[in-house]
Amino acid sequence: MSYLIETERLYLRRLTESDTTDLFELDSNPKVHKHLGNNPVKSLEESQNQIKNVLKQYEEFGIGRLAIINKETKEFIGWSGIKFERELRTEFDYYDLGYRLKEIYWGHGYATEAAIGSLEYGFNELRLNEINACADVNHVVSNKILKKIGFIPDGNFTFEGSLINWYFLKNKA
Repeated sequence: MSYLIETERLYLRRLTESDTTDLFELDSNPKVHKHLGNNPVKSLEESQNQIKNVLKQYEEFGIGRLAIINKETKEFIGWSGIKFERELRTEFDYYDLGYRLKEIYWGHGYATEAAIGSLEYGFNELRLNEINACADVNHVVSNKILKKIGFIPDGNFTFEGSLINWYFLKNKA
């Protein structure tokens, strides 16, 4: 298995169809989806379709969300990474940093670590000029992480009835 990103405690690699059960475990948890429209997945088929969409992003754009793997235990923690986004903010295309972890792994710094690794990859390997991110205004932890890793708040927008904070970060290279 080849890893695109390695951090102190994590590997980030491309998602594969073998991640379906883990992705289902992640996205079927209502607590994980509290600030994501409260619409957890209900079937393995939905998770399979999510993976197919990510695989298509890899093909089309050479980038997409990556599985986060604990180096020590080899367990699937969640996903992070950058994807080319054109659906959330339909008025323009952009590169979006995101992360989502299984509840059991919350509060251990994994999201921050994976996000930093993803940013470094995006700026240093992909040579992106700017990376954006967003978080529901009520998602205190996610907003805190984005600010902690250097994202600059740049207003907000509404998506499916929720107010979302918008962030950007420019490549300093």
